[in-house]
Formats: sequence, C-alpha cells, structure tokens
Amino acid sequence: MADLTRWEPLRDLVSLREAMDRLFEESFVRVPGIRKGEEIFSPEVDMYETDKEVVVKATVPGIKPEDMEITVTGDRLVIKGKLEEERTEEGKTYVIKERRFGEFERTLPLPPTADVDKANAEFKDGVLTITIPKKPEAPSKKIQIKGGGK
Repeated sequence: MADLTRWEPLRDLVSLREAMDRLFEESFVRVPGIRKGEEIFSPEVDMYETDKEVVVKATVPGIKPEDMEITVTGDRLVIKGKLEEERTEEGKTYVIKERRFGEFERTLPLPPTADVDKANAEFKDGVLTITIPKKPEAPSKKIQIKGGGK
C-alpha cells in the first residue's frame, strides 16, 4: 500500500524562496558594491538638485560620524565608512542574523556647478545629509570668427 504524505504548502514556499536565494547568490549578475568574503555594501541614497544646491541623503543606521569619510575627487562624491560587527558571546545560537557589517562605499556624480568648497554634512537619526551649494553658471560667450576670405 502506498504511503500518504501530508501536503504542507509552506514547505513548498520555503523551498521556492531558498531556490531563488541560491539563484541570486550564484548568478553572474552582481549588485554594485556588494562582494562576498570581505563584506562591502552600498547605503541607499536620495540625491536631488534645486536651483541653488545639490542634496544627498544617505541611510547609514548604526554608524558613528567618526566612522565615515566624505571626499570629492573631480566630479565624484564618495561616501565611505565601516560598521563594526558586534562581538558575539559564547553560547548564543542565532535564529536570524541579517544585519550587515563591514565596509561601505558609495560614489555619486556631481554636476560641474557644485561648489564643493562650501559643502557641509549633517548626521541625524541614521541619515547623513550632504548639502553642496551651486556656483552660478558662467554665461556663454560667442567668439567671432575672423578672416577666411580669398
């Protein structure tokens, strides 16, 4: 006589999720800024411009301002930092461990009118806000062409 197996729809759903996780982990497509081994991740950012300034807001929860560095090289704004992993105590068995630790870096393009010498940064409630004023755009100038006759 055949054995009956009880159908458990959640078991099949978990299997599908595990298969999808494996697919993304082993895929040739890599998420920018994330590497296996030495963990590197990119913080999420919002970047917008007004007539007078460029504003970047980066979500970096749990990171201290002294563990971050903001630099500008050419027309690129770079936000770097490191989030140290908490020391685990002996005898703990994690049920879920999803929080990211390690180095992070994000590089963003800046418009040519960004006046980086007057930029400032604030950090509040896990959000880093960088405000960069804009220089007035230089007016365009026509250049008269001389000569060209026979």
